[in-house]
Amino acid sequence: MIRRGPWAFVLRLIFLAALAALWEAAVVYFELPAYVVPAPSKVAYALYQGIESEVYTAHLYVTVSETLLGFALGCVLAFVLGSVIALSRTVEYYLQPLVVMFQAMPKVALIPIMVIWFGLGMTSKVVSAALVAFFPLMVNTIVGLRSADEDRVNLMRSLAASRWQIFRMLQLPGAMPYVFAGLEIAMIFALIGAIVAELIGAEKGLGMLMQSMNFNMDVAGQFSILFILAILGLILNEFISIVRRRVLFWDRSRDADVPSARKGDS
Repeated sequence: MIRRGPWAFVLRLIFLAALAALWEAAVVYFELPAYVVPAPSKVAYALYQGIESEVYTAHLYVTVSETLLGFALGCVLAFVLGSVIALSRTVEYYLQPLVVMFQAMPKVALIPIMVIWFGLGMTSKVVSAALVAFFPLMVNTIVGLRSADEDRVNLMRSLAASRWQIFRMLQLPGAMPYVFAGLEIAMIFALIGAIVAELIGAEKGLGMLMQSMNFNMDVAGQFSILFILAILGLILNEFISIVRRRVLFWDRSRDADVPSARKGDS
């Protein structure tokens, strides 16, 4: 059993601080140049300068907006299409080859095309984020909806339940853990899609700012942006986790405070 509390959080902070100290010591001991691997102290100073000068604020707002809009667009389309495919064998027959081909295609390779089609503004970043976030949720939606117990489906049919009632009362509730697992992946993928699109070409955003720092050989500044992106990804993932715990309060499968196996179970 994993128990969480104040001491667990403190131990986590101590562990992270120890990793940072080890990093700092390694940079000093091996005399690594700052343009290769900057010390954490220099990264922290670059982060402080960026926050103090408010350089990161506008770019962070743009990146977050692109990520959330792309996430919302991709997830709505993925859920609708995934539901249609899961509930209709005819639609699946005609769309499955296209879905498999696009799923096998590297989505990052399509982002430069999105930038060419939609320009350097926010639209291309939103479309890129939606494109990358689309497939994880669609696949999880299909798997979740088809995981419904066939005996229960037949029972509801014998009671003259409509397809909509079966979907709403049986298939959808059973698919929600799969859907939220897909949402967690899609959120991170949306952030990756937005950043990659900004690296390719953008007017604003953390990716564009990191690209400009790359031209100036400001490696410490790039690491500071990577740190911001890591924290941003953690926050977005935690947001989905909080929503999941509120919506799926009955699902204890991912509760860390619940033992994986009871004593006495063989």
